[in-house]
Amino acid sequence: MNSTDLQLDWLRAFVTVVDSGSLTAAARQLYRSQSAISMQLKKLEDAAGRPLLARGPRHLVLTVAGSELLPHARRMLAVHAEALAVLHGPAVSGRISLGAPDDYAMAYLAPVLRTFSSRYPGVEITLVCEQSTVLIPRVERGELDLALVTRDQPQRGELLFREALLWVAAEEHEAWRREPLPIAVYEAGSRARNEALAAIEAQRRAYRIVYYSPNVAGQLAVAYSGMAVAVLSRCSLPPDLKVLDERHGLPPLPAQSVALIRSDASARSPAVDAMYEQLLRTLRREGVS
Repeated sequence: MNSTDLQLDWLRAFVTVVDSGSLTAAARQLYRSQSAISMQLKKLEDAAGRPLLARGPRHLVLTVAGSELLPHARRMLAVHAEALAVLHGPAVSGRISLGAPDDYAMAYLAPVLRTFSSRYPGVEITLVCEQSTVLIPRVERGELDLALVTRDQPQRGELLFREALLWVAAEEHEAWRREPLPIAVYEAGSRARNEALAAIEAQRRAYRIVYYSPNVAGQLAVAYSGMAVAVLSRCSLPPDLKVLDERHGLPPLPAQSVALIRSDASARSPAVDAMYEQLLRTLRREGVS
């Protein structure tokens, strides 16, 4: 690469700093660190052979060379955007309805939504947080476009990763020592509930269900109260609850298969196509099958 080449990333950083007035504001807009933006500006100034920005009393200001470069930088970025539009078609717009259980939404969706919204600002997203037992039929009926769910059967959707299930309790209450074992589980029909009950029954340990809820908040409240031992996905485990295992008389639980499912009704939506690909790129882990 010629040392005088003006790279698009450098120009984008330059224009964003000018428009926003500071490295900090530009870093937020470009989803980069402040040091990364500073490095891009340094490379651009090295290529230009002259300083482009100077520190003013309140914010960065253009030098003479910077003022000369700015309109050219804007045109180059605009031409680049036009070229992408020709290659990839018009900007994506429309609406997406996306579902996820609350534990998966809290743990996994923030980076997906952040990246997607920066790339496709014209898309409106509705996020629905319900359990997989509710989300799967809603996707099948076409009420939701996409959902991140625990598989209820093999081959359901695109497998993304496996999520550990854990027995947890508040250490100070030692609920695991009680007989029969008091447990809190998810709603009837859920895979996590069925796996937990099957494991306890295979162990032939006496138990009683003292609470059930489709929500992680309810499971956590019961665990913290000392009422029962609760079942949680690893991604929703707070640091101050104790994970229980065979040493506490609890059987191991199988990992859950987390998959991405899509409605047939959304097949011709470019917006849903884009979100589907973003979810796969961000959440699919290597080696799952």
